[in-house]
Amino acid sequence: MEKTKLSKTAQQLVSLGKGILAADESTPTITKRFESINTGSTHELRRAYRNILFTTEGLEQYISGVIMYDETIKQKTFEGIPFPKYLSDKGILTGIKVDKGAKEMAQHEEEKLTEGLDGLRERLKEYKKLGASFTKWRAVISVGKEIPSYTCIRENAINLARFAAMSQECGLVPIVEPEVLMDGNQDVDQSLEITEKVLKNTFSELHFLNVFLEGMILKCNMVLEGYNSLNANITGREVAEKTLKCISRTVPPAVPGIAFLSGGQSFEDATKHLNLLNKLIIPGIGKWPWRLSFSYGRALQQPALQAWDGNMDNTKEAQSALLHRAKCNSEATMGVYRS
Repeated sequence: MEKTKLSKTAQQLVSLGKGILAADESTPTITKRFESINTGSTHELRRAYRNILFTTEGLEQYISGVIMYDETIKQKTFEGIPFPKYLSDKGILTGIKVDKGAKEMAQHEEEKLTEGLDGLRERLKEYKKLGASFTKWRAVISVGKEIPSYTCIRENAINLARFAAMSQECGLVPIVEPEVLMDGNQDVDQSLEITEKVLKNTFSELHFLNVFLEGMILKCNMVLEGYNSLNANITGREVAEKTLKCISRTVPPAVPGIAFLSGGQSFEDATKHLNLLNKLIIPGIGKWPWRLSFSYGRALQQPALQAWDGNMDNTKEAQSALLHRAKCNSEATMGVYRS
């Protein structure tokens, strides 16, 4: 494990004013996105769309890394340059989603366990040769009556730690993503309690497997009310305060940065909440030890997808929409965004 190189890569991913573009949608997921604009999903159309995203002029001003899917990391620009090489030449790192998705958990109704550890070491070596500098693994924690169970939280934490350890062994920075889903009816205090448990268990397992904290990035949810909550009246400031309270209790200072996921928020709310997180200083704590950044998929891409509308003649409009959202979120990482 080259700790100095891992640390340098992790620091680059959370550079001041920059964040991560998540373009790692699986084929079924991006097919649904394309259906929303009445566009078919073929290998070439997916390549064309991602070519639009990655070749956006000036993207490197605001984006430090791009997370790809297995199909995408093997594709090329219209000029025949592999996507990882093209991005690298612009100073943008390439990442790769390596989990195999969240599957039904045996004996635990409505809960899921992310799979993909079998053969992972070999896949990591292949992705590194293809140009990857970092990896990502997502665990999903559902909230409902009597869930999440401790078993679900712990088993997902164990898999996240095993993934992270293997990634670092192969010289790749792991983005560890335990996501508490917000599509339930929990109030904000329940979200805080559950997110805190999930993060505590995750870092406990990372510790047991000797994961080098300076060479990883945490990707987690903000603390929100469930989208089906009957008391949906939380303010943006409360979201920021609860989220900061949660991470201050659970995330070790050695971790270079936290790249928040949007988790179903509108792209406007995801940016506003990130901005508030970076503006707040809690009395007695002062400056935060980690860089608070973003790793957004839909919250960055949605305006671009709508502008593109499946028509290559709309390329400039789509790129302009992406660059605008990237700039807005860049400003939010410094607490200077104004809507």
